[in-house]
Amino acid sequence: MMHLNNSFGPRFGLEYAPTSFLLRLGRREIFVCRDFRKRYYTVNPLIDVSTGIEPGHLELLLFRRWLVILSKAR
Repeated sequence: MMHLNNSFGPRFGLEYAPTSFLLRLGRREIFVCRDFRKRYYTVNPLIDVSTGIEPGHLELLLFRRWLVILSKAR
């Protein structure tokens, strides 16, 4: 079952990000938003993968514009 939610709370730190949404797939969450953070390193133009701000999070930056955060649901 897929659950679509648009109220996030402060745990991602991106609650004011424009055009964002959260998908819940069972025990996993996928948060998608436009990336507005300043990156102080060279970013791969297609996909860039890094650890998230909290333990257990994985951040994917797609096409230098879309930030996808994968995490466990709480």
